[in-house]
Amino acid sequence: MRYSEILHVLGGLLMAVAVAMIPAGVLGVFEGMWLGWLVSLLVPGLLGLAFFALTPSDVDLSPREALAIVGLGWLGIVLTGALPFLLTGTTNSVVWALFESVSGFTTTGATVFAVIEELPASILLWRSLSHWIGGMGIIVLGVAILPLIGVGGAQLFSAEAPGMTTDKVQPRIATTARLLWGVYVAMTVMLGIAYLILGMSLFDAVNHAMSALATGGFSTRTASMGYYSPAIQWVTMLAMFLAGVNFTLHYRTFTGHPREMFRNAEWRWYLASVLAVSAICFFALGVSEGAFSLELVRRASFSVISVHSTTGFGTADFAAWSIVAQVLLLGLMFLGGMGGSTGGGFKVIRGAVVTQHVLDEIRKVLHPRAVIITRVGGKPIREDLVLKVLAFLAMYMATHAVGTLILAALGHDLVTALSASLAALSSIGPGLGEVGPAANYGHMDGPALITLSVLMLMGRLEFYTLLVLLIPSTWTRTHRTPRPPRIWRRERR
Repeated sequence: MRYSEILHVLGGLLMAVAVAMIPAGVLGVFEGMWLGWLVSLLVPGLLGLAFFALTPSDVDLSPREALAIVGLGWLGIVLTGALPFLLTGTTNSVVWALFESVSGFTTTGATVFAVIEELPASILLWRSLSHWIGGMGIIVLGVAILPLIGVGGAQLFSAEAPGMTTDKVQPRIATTARLLWGVYVAMTVMLGIAYLILGMSLFDAVNHAMSALATGGFSTRTASMGYYSPAIQWVTMLAMFLAGVNFTLHYRTFTGHPREMFRNAEWRWYLASVLAVSAICFFALGVSEGAFSLELVRRASFSVISVHSTTGFGTADFAAWSIVAQVLLLGLMFLGGMGGSTGGGFKVIRGAVVTQHVLDEIRKVLHPRAVIITRVGGKPIREDLVLKVLAFLAMYMATHAVGTLILAALGHDLVTALSASLAALSSIGPGLGEVGPAANYGHMDGPALITLSVLMLMGRLEFYTLLVLLIPSTWTRTHRTPRPPRIWRRERR
């Protein structure tokens, strides 16, 4: 493990965080909080500059070092991202500040603040910016800019989006990252303009556009999207749905291949689950309220899409809905968005693989001699990938169970413990019980908030990137794997 090369890349990431703080810091100057924002900006900026300047610039990363950078990078980012909450006096609790920072960068959207309108405008903007940066992944952002200084990006990209979650749309990984960020920025701008046309203020439009496309859920209003008009809610539903779609499909749509989205099996699974659960929730609400209306369609569909895409915006308290609707929403919390999207959760593609594998196993019982290959959308899935998906499922469920047990041991009821653990692990935000859409996490004590913060990070990084930091052999120099050949070189102008 070459620590100097790790520090060099971490320095670049910390400087990027400092640059991201500038818009909120400028706004903070007009609010009289210039000193707090200045210190918040200087800490990651100067620390990153020191790491970057005092270490070798010739970086050639091994997979183990790439994983270490992703894990340490996220830890450094959320720690420095908590500074504005503390140094501006927004909160005096280190745990609250850290929870809010982790929730922002992991695009979870859970908050400890009861009245959002009381927060300074600069803090509101920083929360949305942390969403937007974390949405596509701070490491993917690094892949787009680090090639300019000669850092290989393929290992980082695979560590940030492991398994089947990312397709290369261009041969060079840096080109892929820049194209995906270009689509991300374009969609954010278009959504912000739509909000302005529909009557949102400029500040609210900017914040909600960043939050929606990042599937984050932070709002500038305590009532979340319930504060705004039905037209704005319909547009937000479309934005949340699209944010839960693989961004490579968006890229191909923008470049003249829209049919590829409709041919994609995972997209069809995603659309079908949204329509099916929305219809059931609509029917359940109509029966309980004794009437059916277009307004009921909007309420049911908004909550379903918000939960399925792991955005977490709210217009209704679905914790008060029927048990059937709540169970279905818990299932969507677990499933999450598509692979390669800004959404969290287990991912639709993994759910499709597990479902198809189970069906194939049933067929093998009926036809023991048949050679059956797991297929999704007609495409065969390698056996080793199926095993990896099943292992990930086991880890996901075990982690959720442990989180639920810890929260229950800390005194929370079963519904709250189960849903809060799942909402944190799947990067959703609102759950059921004491943490429903009409509530917040401010009533929880320090150990519970720390537990949820760990779950948010583990879910966002899909376990392995953080767990590898706890393995002693990651940091030792013994039994070194031979260095792979350099597969990416400095770009030349």
